[in-house]
Order: sequence, then structure tokens, then C-alpha cells
Amino acid sequence: MRKFSLFILLFLSLHFSAQNLPEVQKLEFLCRVWGFLKYYHPNVAKGNFNWDQQLFQKIDELENINNKNQLNEFYSNWIESLGKVNECKECLKEENKVYFLKNFDLSWINDQNIFTENVTQKLKFIQNNRNIGENHYFGLNGRKVYFRNENSYGSKFTSKRIALLELFRYWNYAEYFFAYKYKTDQNWNDVLKEMIPKFLAINNDENYHLTLAELVTKTDDSHAFLFSRLISLNQYGRKNVPVQYAYAEGKLVVTKLNANIFNNENPLKAGDVIYDINGLTISQKINSFGKYLPASNSWGKINKSKYLFLYTNKDSTDLKIERDGKNLSLRVKTYSQKEIITEKPTIPEKWKFLDDEKKIGYVNMGMITKADLNEMFKNLENTESIIFDSRNYPKMTILPLSRLLLPENKIYYQFNFPETNYLSKFYSRKNSIGSNNSDYYKDNVIVLVNENTQSQAETTVMMLKQHPKAKVIGGYTSGANGDIIRFNIADLETCFTGLGAYYPNGTETQRIGIVPDIIVRPTVRGIQEGKDEVLERALEYIKNGN
Repeated sequence: MRKFSLFILLFLSLHFSAQNLPEVQKLEFLCRVWGFLKYYHPNVAKGNFNWDQQLFQKIDELENINNKNQLNEFYSNWIESLGKVNECKECLKEENKVYFLKNFDLSWINDQNIFTENVTQKLKFIQNNRNIGENHYFGLNGRKVYFRNENSYGSKFTSKRIALLELFRYWNYAEYFFAYKYKTDQNWNDVLKEMIPKFLAINNDENYHLTLAELVTKTDDSHAFLFSRLISLNQYGRKNVPVQYAYAEGKLVVTKLNANIFNNENPLKAGDVIYDINGLTISQKINSFGKYLPASNSWGKINKSKYLFLYTNKDSTDLKIERDGKNLSLRVKTYSQKEIITEKPTIPEKWKFLDDEKKIGYVNMGMITKADLNEMFKNLENTESIIFDSRNYPKMTILPLSRLLLPENKIYYQFNFPETNYLSKFYSRKNSIGSNNSDYYKDNVIVLVNENTQSQAETTVMMLKQHPKAKVIGGYTSGANGDIIRFNIADLETCFTGLGAYYPNGTETQRIGIVPDIIVRPTVRGIQEGKDEVLERALEYIKNGN
């Protein structure tokens, strides 16, 4: 009986070893091994090989590999060709760090359906004796990573090999350096499996850019983008309806007409409510953009979409609107951006009083600078409330502002930094802010937020929340918090979040955003009446205390 069982096991082993391997599976593991060796193997990580050419060569060789035995001979020979890996005593040292391991996963090395024990052990040896210190393919600016020494092959589609290279590059960038890889809707491993056939199907420049944009969108990160004029012009359009509008309640409210263009031929009026564009509702328009616009949450998606709603390549746009209680269908002429002359916006005040008694101060966080803070505080320190409008992007004022407002040095968030000696691990450090200050501001600190509050703005709000009398009012924030890594993929500018940011107890803001204490969102009616409903709610809170 035992001999029979051994025979069955031997038969199954031979059977699976001889089985043909699907192309996508072969390429999936080639991507993983190529990226792993690039960053972990000491001889590769030091830049001793033309690693792109190695990939091109291996893609070609992989076409002639049909079963597990051949595949493992392929990987074993490749690893041996890279030279000896010396034992790394430094790799055994235990660092005095608090590690964040939600992104760390090298379990694929143990996949017995792909690798024999021999290849698995070789990969594990490289893991345990990995490259330490200087790496040819990335550097550090403080604790912030930047990528380097990557060849550019241009933004035009020239071959499937180069398209796969760009996919493999990007996937491994995120695999080892994206702080919130663990937060994506789709498991990052599944992203690779899905995108390989799409990259193999690319046959022109526009499809190339769109497929890259779809890949970037898989990060579900509002920091991320792909700057492609081809997508901007062809996918979204070269022409626009020359109006300004605001988004509220799933509709667009026209707030201003372009005086340089509008005349009797254009039927839109300020206050019109647009609810359908060329047969699509505003929600459907957002969904149509969604495949190529990365965002951390639905509000981040709206924030990125709202500038694109009225773009088209046609000479006119069909709109359905509400006006004075009636529904109207309009065909509106469109114009190129060169024809649309936008007025220079009025520069808002950095700070001011909102009442004659000078009891309520207002600070525009998107305008005020470090150099302005002492003068601002001197003017507003005797108010009973200061409203900090954070519906914008601040100018690195968080540290000096904390020293003016907060009563004590206090931990207000933690950062997760990449562990560059053991990639895809991150380590956590708590950050304190403020100073022991008996002259701190002791009255109400009101913070206004919405979907424009992103990244540094969100971190600044996290600091302001440490004030004893802080209250956050408005809508959910963008949910993209932490510093970014900016780089090129296929010669197109892009980025994602490279440092994670969390509340002191480890609670996440990424994809969630900062949840206001009092939720207020603009309404159609409020916009039509020219109201700032978030600011009005803040003033009501100051007056009534609730």
C-alpha cells in the first residue's frame, strides 16, 4: 500500500512538472523575480548588470519554456549567473525599530506550484543575505526615497517587451515602496495578473497611455496621477464650455459666465443647475472617468473629476438643466482653451476679522506663510475664535503654527518610513509638535475642511485637532496623507504616496480622510445664493456652541 502511495505521489509530481505553464503565470513570476533580484541581490542592486536588457532576454527565453522543470532550470541558471552572494552578518542585526509589516509579503518564494525547493532556497538565501546600504536604483533624501538610474524608452509604444518592462517597473515600485499598498481595493498581486494581458494587447500610443493610467489608478491613491497630454486631449477633450461651476448634491451649479465669449448665442445663465451632460448624469460622468483617475475615496474622485465634466472634442455639448423650477434641454457651443480668456482671480486675504467687534478671526491656510504667522497671531490673539480655512493646500506652516496655538509638546501623528535595508518593510516613528507654552491660544480653534484638503493639509488639520478647543467642520477630506515619491513611467510623470501618516494610535487617514466633527456639504440652493455654507455653519457653532 505504501509503495502504491509513493508511486502516486511520484506520478503526480512528474505530471505537474511536465504540465504546460500559462503565459500570464510565467510573466507574473518573471516580474516578481526580476524585481526581487533588482533590489535584493547585492550584485544586481549595486548596478553591475544592465537589468533592463536582462529582462528583455528573459522574456524571449521564457517563450520556449513549457513546464516547471524547464522553468526552474531557467531561474536556477539565471541566479547562478549573477555571481556569488556572500553571507551578510549585518542582515542578522535586530534594529531598534517598530516595524509596520502590512505591505511585506515574500511568501510567493515558497509557491511549490512554480518553484522547486532548490530555487526557493536560492531566493531565500538572497533574502537573508540581501543588499544593505547603497542601491543603484534608488536613493534617500533624508528618509524620503527617490528612484534613479532607470533608462527611458520614451512615451510611444514601440514593442511589447518595453511595455512589459514599464509594467514590471511600476508594479515593483509599488510592491516595495508604496506606503499604502495594503489599502488598495484590489490585491496588488491580482493587479499584476490582470494587467499583464492588457499590456500584451497594447498596439498604439493612446492605448499604451490609457493602460498605464489604468495601472496607476489601481493604487487607489489621490496623490497618484499620470500626466499624459494624449489622454487629456483625446480622452477628455480639447474644448470646453466657458463657464465656472461648483459641484453639489451630484449636480453642477453655474456660478459665472466667461464675459469674453458669452453672448446671445449661448443660453446658459448663472444659477443654472446642470444634471445631464451628453446623456450622462454627473455620477455617470464620474464613473466614466474613474478607470483612469486614481483617488483614495469617492470625494477624491469627485475632486479630480470636477474639472473635466464639460470638456469634449465636439463643437457643442448637449446639456439638461434646471432653471427656475423647469427642466430645459440646451445645446451649448464649446471653445478651445486658447479662445477662453479666464479672468485673474482676486487674491484672498491671508487673515482678517469676520466681525466688527474683532472677536472672530479668519486665516486662509492656502495663503499664509511662515513669515506671516507672528504678525497674524499678534493681530488675532485676543479674538474669541479663530477659523482656519484648510479647504486648500498650506505653505509648510505646521511647525511654527503649532508653537503658537498648542499648550504643550504633543504627539499628533506617526509616520511610516520605508526600511531601505529590507524593502517593503516600513518602520514607524511618532512625531511630536508644539511646545510647552503658557501663552498658547486658549479660545476656539475652528478648522474648515472638504475634499480639497489633502496630504500636507490633512496633516496640518491633524495638528490643529490637538488644540483643547478644536472643532473640525465641513466635508470628508481627500484621504491621501503622507509624503510622495515622484517619478516617470514610460517617460510620463507620475507619483504615489511613499511615507504613511497615521494618528498617534495608528488609526488610518488614507482612503478615509479626516472625519469632521460637524459634517456640512454645499447645497445647490446655497451655491445659487452665493453662500459659503461651511463657513456659515462655523459661525453658527461659535455663536451657539453646537
